[in-house]
Amino acid sequence: MISFKRRSAIVAMAALGASTLAGSALAQQTVTLRLHQFLPPSATIPARAIAPWAKKIETESGGRIKVQLFHSMSMGGTPPQLFDQARNGVVDLTWTVLGYTPGRFNKSEVFELPFMSGQAEPASRAFHEYVEKFAADEFKDVKLLAAHTHGPGLFHTKEPVTGLESLRGMKVRGGSRVISNMLAKLGATPVGMPVPAVTDALTKGTIAGTTIPWEVTPSLKIAELVKNHTTFAGPTGLFTQTFALVMNRASYDKLPADLKAVIDKNSGVETAAFFGRAMDDGDKAGLEVAKKAGNNIVTLDAAETQRWQTAAKAVEADWVKEVQGKNIDGAKLVSEARALIAKHSK
Repeated sequence: MISFKRRSAIVAMAALGASTLAGSALAQQTVTLRLHQFLPPSATIPARAIAPWAKKIETESGGRIKVQLFHSMSMGGTPPQLFDQARNGVVDLTWTVLGYTPGRFNKSEVFELPFMSGQAEPASRAFHEYVEKFAADEFKDVKLLAAHTHGPGLFHTKEPVTGLESLRGMKVRGGSRVISNMLAKLGATPVGMPVPAVTDALTKGTIAGTTIPWEVTPSLKIAELVKNHTTFAGPTGLFTQTFALVMNRASYDKLPADLKAVIDKNSGVETAAFFGRAMDDGDKAGLEVAKKAGNNIVTLDAAETQRWQTAAKAVEADWVKEVQGKNIDGAKLVSEARALIAKHSK
């Protein structure tokens, strides 16, 4: 007969063995994360940022994290639904434009104000830091991996825009609520739509022009559909849109500690800067496509640019007044955003 002490020791050893096996199994756990986004795989961020980021995750996890990429809304839904797809666990990861859901990211909108920022890499560092300091509550339902911007926004139009007067009455696509308000203040007729709809809208004549950065123009065939592009003097663009790479919180929480560490290592300001750098590289490529097509590229001089900046100041005033009604100190946030952009642009 086995003594009580010996039986207790056997039970303890068995429990320890089971625990060790369970721990070993957890340590060897492999996961597949599904990432959903709205652009074709050839576009700048999918090709130059998301795919390399996913590959880095797989490599640094020793192959234990697999990232499946789903492009062009292939898992269903519309671009404005992407954030909620990650929040609700429809997918594990999404990359999306924050401005596609008006009124949801009130504090983050400050980076969309006219002539706020220029190059995407420093602006993306600034934006991610800004979100962490001043707008983290807007991402509390997901795991924020990176918040970033694109480079200088500009016009791509069928008829040339050579000054404020030539814009008046023109139907122009706006990518967010703030940008559409800016277009209206400048005299255009704004038409809101997600960027994948731009090609069809230009083809059908629904719009006569669009506001987007250079980087996305090749994948949308913009240089073939319009022959005029208008940019501005100085380091800042007409506008900026904001983006976020986010993860379902439960998908992150259930990862073992070592795999969480891999995700954490590939999140934050440096990841935001990586996405911004891809945007800057994409801008150069998009500009070259337009040049090779022989298109008309207009750069407004400093005096004309100043006219646009003066006209657009009303957009900032509107925004500050609006968010004040939501108990948000918009003037303070504008100041903080500009300070961070200046800090990271040195």
